[in-house]
Amino acid sequence: MADAQIANIVNEILRVEAVEEAFSCFLVHKPDQENERLSMYQKKLCAVMTTLSADLQESAIRQYLTLTAVLTNRYKMKQLLTLLENLVNTNILQARMLCDCILTSEKLVYQYADYWIECFNLIRRIIGGVDYKGVREIMKGCREKAHTLPVRLNSSTMPQLKALDNVIEYIFDRNASLLPAYFIVTEIQKDYPDNNHWPHWQLAKLLTSFVESFKPCAQMVSIIGHSHMLPVVEFSGYADHLINPWRLDPTTLKFSLKGNLPYDDELLKPQIALLRHVLQQPYSRDMMCSMLGLQKQHKQRCIALEDQLVELMILPMERSEQENEEDEMSSTHWCWLHLSSQVIYLILIGFASFPNIVMGLHNKLIGHDMKKGRDHLMWVLLQYISGSIQRNPLSNFLPIIKLHEVLYPEKEPLPVPDYAKAHCTHQMAVVCIWMHLLKKAETEHKTMTMPQNLKVQYEFLQHLMTSNSTPTLMGSDYRIALLCNAYSTNQEYYARPMGIIIETLIGTQKALPNGNPATPLPTVPLSMCILDSLTLHCKMSLIHSIVAHVAKLAQNKTNMPGSTMMAPALVETYSRLLVYTEIESLGIKGFINQFLPTVFKSHAWGILHNLLDMFSYRIHHIQPHYRVTLLSNIHSLAAYPQANQTQLQLCFESTALRLITSLGSSGVQLQMSRVVSEPKSLVSSESEELNRVLVLTLARGIAMTGAGSDGAAVKELLTTIMTNTPHMWSQHTLQCFPPVLVEFFAQNPAPKENKQVLKKSVEEEYRKWTSMANDNDIISHFSVPGTPLFLCLLWKMIFETNRINPIAFKILERIGARALSAHLRKFCDYLVFEVTNPAGGHITKCVEAINDIIWKYNIVTIDRLVLCLVLRPNPDANESQVCLYIIQLLLLKGGELRNRVQDFVKENSPEHWKQNNWYEKHLAFHRKYPEKFAPEEASSAYGGPIPVYLSNVCLRFIPVFDIVVHRYLEIPQVSKNLEHLLEHLGHLYKFHDRPVTFLYNTLHYYESKLRDKPLLKRKLVNAVLGSLKDVRPPGWATTEAFQAYLGNTDTDATGWTPDLNYYLSLVNRMVDTMTGNSHFPNTDWRFNEYPNPSAHSLYVTCVELMSLPLAPNFVGNSLLDVATKGFVVIPATKIQLWINAIGLIMAALPDPYWNVLHDRILELITNNEMIEWPYPHTPFQLFNLTTTNEAMLENKYSLTLALAHAVWYHAGAGQIMQVPQFVKEKLSSEIRTEVQLLFLCHLVGPFLQRFNSDLSRAVMDITITLYELLAHIDKAQPHLQYIDPICDLLYHIKYMFVGDTLKNEVESVIRKLRPALQMRLRFITHLNVEQINTA
Repeated sequence: MADAQIANIVNEILRVEAVEEAFSCFLVHKPDQENERLSMYQKKLCAVMTTLSADLQESAIRQYLTLTAVLTNRYKMKQLLTLLENLVNTNILQARMLCDCILTSEKLVYQYADYWIECFNLIRRIIGGVDYKGVREIMKGCREKAHTLPVRLNSSTMPQLKALDNVIEYIFDRNASLLPAYFIVTEIQKDYPDNNHWPHWQLAKLLTSFVESFKPCAQMVSIIGHSHMLPVVEFSGYADHLINPWRLDPTTLKFSLKGNLPYDDELLKPQIALLRHVLQQPYSRDMMCSMLGLQKQHKQRCIALEDQLVELMILPMERSEQENEEDEMSSTHWCWLHLSSQVIYLILIGFASFPNIVMGLHNKLIGHDMKKGRDHLMWVLLQYISGSIQRNPLSNFLPIIKLHEVLYPEKEPLPVPDYAKAHCTHQMAVVCIWMHLLKKAETEHKTMTMPQNLKVQYEFLQHLMTSNSTPTLMGSDYRIALLCNAYSTNQEYYARPMGIIIETLIGTQKALPNGNPATPLPTVPLSMCILDSLTLHCKMSLIHSIVAHVAKLAQNKTNMPGSTMMAPALVETYSRLLVYTEIESLGIKGFINQFLPTVFKSHAWGILHNLLDMFSYRIHHIQPHYRVTLLSNIHSLAAYPQANQTQLQLCFESTALRLITSLGSSGVQLQMSRVVSEPKSLVSSESEELNRVLVLTLARGIAMTGAGSDGAAVKELLTTIMTNTPHMWSQHTLQCFPPVLVEFFAQNPAPKENKQVLKKSVEEEYRKWTSMANDNDIISHFSVPGTPLFLCLLWKMIFETNRINPIAFKILERIGARALSAHLRKFCDYLVFEVTNPAGGHITKCVEAINDIIWKYNIVTIDRLVLCLVLRPNPDANESQVCLYIIQLLLLKGGELRNRVQDFVKENSPEHWKQNNWYEKHLAFHRKYPEKFAPEEASSAYGGPIPVYLSNVCLRFIPVFDIVVHRYLEIPQVSKNLEHLLEHLGHLYKFHDRPVTFLYNTLHYYESKLRDKPLLKRKLVNAVLGSLKDVRPPGWATTEAFQAYLGNTDTDATGWTPDLNYYLSLVNRMVDTMTGNSHFPNTDWRFNEYPNPSAHSLYVTCVELMSLPLAPNFVGNSLLDVATKGFVVIPATKIQLWINAIGLIMAALPDPYWNVLHDRILELITNNEMIEWPYPHTPFQLFNLTTTNEAMLENKYSLTLALAHAVWYHAGAGQIMQVPQFVKEKLSSEIRTEVQLLFLCHLVGPFLQRFNSDLSRAVMDITITLYELLAHIDKAQPHLQYIDPICDLLYHIKYMFVGDTLKNEVESVIRKLRPALQMRLRFITHLNVEQINTA
């Protein structure tokens, strides 16, 4: 119906009388008449169109266009299209609908030249009335039409292209602002990804230059040098919010960048260098999995990871070619050890596939002659094959045959290597692989033959297996290891070599008639060389046998002495096996989740004690979640009635103490999330001391990393602690706490101890004690729970009479070991009160009486007493000093502890993994200084002491000593006394399990206390690092210049001010270590305090910088100068790596060190040049480090930006949150010009993504600040040059982060801006063009 009406109207317009046609040349055309006619038709059309619904309108227009398209008379065609345009202008037709109809009309092809040109001209005229989403569709349609144009244009098709080009150009015109430019760039980038198809060449320039115009916006949101940033791999992995910046896509290994902006090519490439850097670091598994987002539960294969593993295995093969054979422990030795662990882990967990890796190696190695590295490579593959060939089909392992052919082309048999060298196990790895393959083929009934070139080695092994002489395991003889490796999948033969190994650990199990073992238990453990030369499969079966043996011992209920004792050799070997991360599930995980509970259920206290000691003194790297599990186990064990025995309770307490203090600052962050779910696991139900240490560790963690942003978790933990053990803190300790904790303790006060009342009660009890005659009455009165004053009485007894009545021991027995802690707390409070208010100068006598309680009567051990004493709260500062004075007298006055420490340190070495006679030295020490845990007069109900293999009073005292040092540092008046303590007991730090971490934590946490005490700092660093000088090679930690400063003992020698070269060399050491050329001596990272060279380098550098006798801002500025002044001596290609290292170091230092960066930024942004830009180059060029480097331009801006990005990139959660605050409070008030605003955008743009994940409010605050500053500059500056990049960034923020959440806040700002800005920003608040004030 409508279609017919339209057709009639069109025909009427086109109708021509025959007379007109005939006399066309002679007629006079009257335009007025013509116009009247047209307006009549216009009305008719109007009438028809207004009655139609949208769908019918559309089909009517299509009909109209079809009729128009076939006209040959261009004048008539124009007339018809003008009618449509008028309908749009009078709002009868939607512009969007008309454009859509035109673009989809079948006749719109370039061959109909007039129709094509007129249509595009019409679109150009009416597109202003289309909403921005419609314009996006029209732009797509136009680009598709451009594809239909021929590639070769001649004069007949040029006009068509011009008409189309005009439309696209108008859409792209930023001044017209038909749609956000951000949409256009997104569309273009989406349509032509990876440059796989192209727009029409005539449009290419237009599209390219438009995308190019977004380069400045991309630059503002890119981190400078992002692709060169490298992390330091910490042992406990990064917490989730810290891993975000390192995330890569697991299939492409690319960064996930926000938005389709034309980022720099470097950022869009696969970040292979980053992944490879992480993979090469020992202990990087957790970090690597979270970086790639791989989860152990889903066995997802990651091909990119396989490729990198192959590359990493070929690197050391190439390096081995340059090394000489003699050097057994070469640098590649450690590299192979680490690689085998990575490869096995990744294949077992299913992230990589074995056949693919072998084929990858095969394809890369064809045609290379690598004789030296091939044995190591085969050793790595043997590790996996021997462990999994029994569970997988033979076909999975066949690619290894191809690899063997490539690597071992010899025709002659290979000789048998020298079995007195550890290297022989690697040289014979290939024959072992073949033996496993042959065994597997036999079970699958297939035939395989041993290759000719391995015959000699094969016969050697067979002969060794069948001969009767038993090879030894002692010294350097690796034949047993060879047999184990070759036969581990062949049960009938394997039992013999494995049996020999196990026998050396547990001894021959025959007992004499009287029950004593026939031979003493073996004390010499297997050396690390032997363990390293066993394959993974053998180590697993060894660990399995050990666990089974110990579990059997634990269940052994006979009363024969020694029948339930583990052999010292066994304990030491077991602890060495636990360092192999690739056997984690059988190793540390099995140890904590199955083995300990089994031993505990059997009440085998001796075994339990030794296992816990092993955990404390032998195992270095344990993931924090295992520590937490063990800690909660210990808390529940301690409450068991059967375990109420002094020595056991002490063991539980000292193990828990070590576990809590070892949750270093990164551990605390990581664990906060776990704690929330079950705060019970970390908190002890009754030990106030352990809970106090937990609070101290928490305070340190929060203060150092600022990770207390999760306030609810912290509060919940503290509330649990206060419920179990309510307590308060001394003022000097509270002063160092972070605000969260100070606030909590202020809101939850604990009852104060009234010392006067305490003294009265003690005297009252003492009177009863002296007046009671009947022993039974005494026992029943004083062993009643409730008034824990018994230790005060004992002390008073010794003080007054110099002896103890034997009845007292019966009472102590009744009280029991666990309840004695409460008595100890009261005793400490009472003591401090007594000494503070002395009746006569009897302080020495007081201390002698305490010494008797410790050393003469063995009622309390020194470590337990000092721990309790040092943690008591003393509201009065005077009392705190008295308390520390008592501790000093206890430790130094009598020679007991001093002599023990001296002898122990002199005789022993902390490098237990290199020793085989630890047990002998341990016995000798215990013979000289026997430890008793019960009064000698006491009856045997205490049970005999448990024989221990690893611990003694000196080792137990170390964590307590740490806490004592910290308390001394809180009170400035006693720093001299601390120096005495360090002089006499400082050499204990030789046995500290984390000496550098202790220094780092102490210097970091007490930075403000130590700032103006350079001498004390030097004393502390000297004590800790000096104690290790006999054990560690020179150059293991600090630089020579710093060594010289430490060695200078003059009191006034603190005036050392190192020059810039000193800082350059420090950063250079860090850069080299990060890139694989470590400046530090080779060491076994499995037994080191840090998991890899870069982590070690980072922390020793920080310790050195914090120990300098200089103000923090001076040191911080010098570090920044390394880049801003020292760039002249840094190789241009490495500048990014240097900046990354400076960022890492500064982010690991306390705030006053890196806050100088903020001062620098402020200084730069307020300087005159920013206000009157004097340079011929644009700010975007000078803010780009690559540009300023390559063109040698002014680089102070780009270097400062790069440094800021590096420091913030590596910053922890607490540090990064200071940035929005800094912008809001300091920077925004200084910004008055466009260039300053651009500098600010370059500063914060790249971190919006991080703020968004850490604290989304920060993004909103920064966004509002940017709008307000724009409004401010808009008023102040008559001419704005960089409107477009700034608007592009604001759109990026809207579409990537804030959406419409800020619509109302920014609308009022946008309405006040100049028209050009309003036009561009109108889509953010949906302003209409008419509303924009164009005046």
